[in-house]
Amino acid sequence: MSFGRPPSINSGFKVSPPDRGSFPLDHYAECKEQMMLYMNCLKNNSSTSTACRDLSKEYLHCRMNRGLMQPEGWDSLGLANVGKSAASSNDSRDNPVSTSSASNS
Repeated sequence: MSFGRPPSINSGFKVSPPDRGSFPLDHYAECKEQMMLYMNCLKNNSSTSTACRDLSKEYLHCRMNRGLMQPEGWDSLGLANVGKSAASSNDSRDNPVSTSSASNS
């Protein structure tokens, strides 16, 4: 009697990486405060993320600054127009990724 997996299990299964690269765990809780604020916002808004987009941006910004995710432009994350009035004095917060086509208008 064999307790291993069947030999045909490997024939059609292929592992593919995620679309946007890796998303490492925050083992040292470097962005825990931002994550908790975002999760509480979702909880208070019946899991509707629209009201929490500014907190989502803060959380992703924290992760990018600490090397916990690959830097991306806010346009590609769908957060380009989030928090512009509050963050207009801090350009690095609006655009963590320096690109040659910066949209500072």
